[in-house]
Amino acid sequence: MIDSHPYLVGLIGAGVLPSLTPPMHMAEARALGLTYVYRPLDLPTLGIDPERIGDVLAWAERLGYDAVNVTHPCKQSVIAHLDRIDPVAAALGAVNTVLFTPSGRVGYNTDTTGFAAAFGEGLSDAAIDRVVQLGAGGAGSAVADALLRLGTAHLTVVDLDAPRAGALAGDLAARHPSAVVDSAVPADLAAVLAGADGLVHCTPVGMAEHPGLPLDADLLRPDLWVADIVYRPLDTELLITARERGCRTLGGGRMAVHQAVDAFALITGTRPDPDRMTAHFLDLVAAGDVLAR
Repeated sequence: MIDSHPYLVGLIGAGVLPSLTPPMHMAEARALGLTYVYRPLDLPTLGIDPERIGDVLAWAERLGYDAVNVTHPCKQSVIAHLDRIDPVAAALGAVNTVLFTPSGRVGYNTDTTGFAAAFGEGLSDAAIDRVVQLGAGGAGSAVADALLRLGTAHLTVVDLDAPRAGALAGDLAARHPSAVVDSAVPADLAAVLAGADGLVHCTPVGMAEHPGLPLDADLLRPDLWVADIVYRPLDTELLITARERGCRTLGGGRMAVHQAVDAFALITGTRPDPDRMTAHFLDLVAAGDVLAR
């Protein structure tokens, strides 16, 4: 039976106007025969302080929105304004999808499920026993949790902010007691990478506005796989350099698509076609919309 409900969805955050998420959702909705409008709600453009995220949710709810995606800088602060939170999102302390339901506002995190799906698609046969992750921020928390759920036995979180890396490692270790989770600073990279199977990059370095490599290229070796969650540009300097060094790589575009796939399914109750959504994403990139979320 065709879903005749007209969906109204928003993307709340700072710098979201060039996001690929709204057009990607709407293209898939058209393919499924759904009426679906997805609007970016850029807080700086609207002159709204991110601390007013509770007010923004209330306004969206009153205006008839079915759901909103939430991105930087509101993924943590939004939690205080929800009625229920999915257990995975609650454990992470971050929400990126909010559904407005008859029983209240419900929060989910599709960043972590999106990375897990992307990894399974692009590096399913890769060894993941020992992994080093660069970055202990919100995205890093989601990715680290996904790695541990996938079966990583020893995860080392590396960040310039040693207390932040230590705090994330401690939190992850408490939630995944069968794994070893520790922390390090960039000066320790040579030592921690020496025995690692893979490297995951979760910092802004490599984005269009933050070009460069997040580590010394000489630390990359052919038997190390490298995943980058940055996807603006899709082919980051890290990925290019890693391939030149003989590493298998996983680009951030896959995570971008799969977090959108999971969010779309939550919002509509209809599972979208991941391959088709990947095609939508690549079409948007080819059209020049390379700045995302």
